Amino acid sequence: MTNRSKQTALITGASSGIGREFAKLFAADRYDLVVVARAQDRLEQLKAELEEAHGISVHVVVSDLSSPTSPDRVHEAVTQAHLQVDVLVNNAGFGGFGLFHETELEHELRMIQVNVTSLVHLSKLFVREMVARGNGHIINVSSTAAFQAGPLQNIYYATKAFVLRFSEAMSNELGGTGVGVTAFCPGPTLTEFHARAGTDTSFKQMRQQSAEDATREGYEAFKKGKQAVIAGRQNKVLAFGTRFVPRAFAAGVARKLQDTE
Repeated sequence: MTNRSKQTALITGASSGIGREFAKLFAADRYDLVVVARAQDRLEQLKAELEEAHGISVHVVVSDLSSPTSPDRVHEAVTQAHLQVDVLVNNAGFGGFGLFHETELEHELRMIQVNVTSLVHLSKLFVREMVARGNGHIINVSSTAAFQAGPLQNIYYATKAFVLRFSEAMSNELGGTGVGVTAFCPGPTLTEFHARAGTDTSFKQMRQQSAEDATREGYEAFKKGKQAVIAGRQNKVLAFGTRFVPRAFAAGVARKLQDTE
């Protein structure tokens, strides 16, 4: 992890939920921020709130990461503002619900673009600069969904498995460079995510962490330089338990938890 003096953190999906909580935690630790999302009004409100509360600088970048050109535009905005990104938080992501043969392909391709392709693209752009400087950190928001297949959320679970394995491998590759990577794996969390994904009904039967509590665990793991962290004791037990059961059984349990019919 890098020296915190005059550090800047870039956070995608910062307008709500876990992204907003990350912004608040970094601001409280006196990081300047670059906040990225589609909702300009929410970002401007966050900027005003955090600048007044902590005396930091917040740079707003309005961008839709479902566009393949968005990561380059975000990087260009940072470059033009003469900012150095010391911590990149790849938080933006969304899900979906339904049987794969019935769901909309366009929605799922956008999901892959946001959850995987844009995350990789942004990581590539900023990690090169970090390595050249000899310091920096990337936090990739994965999920406990990464630990098993997810019927009815097939693509979402697969994208989060990619994020976890990508992060673990990149962490290994970056050993000795001064750059760290943390894969943050929250479980069901009280955010707008489930309503947008259409899973709000199925997940009501499960214990959900607050976004504040879950994000704080991820932030503390980052500060300790951990490679990966699962938020919540129950989620840790469940994720660990998938190692000892057949994959088909784990997939069946995941479906039962989500199938409301």
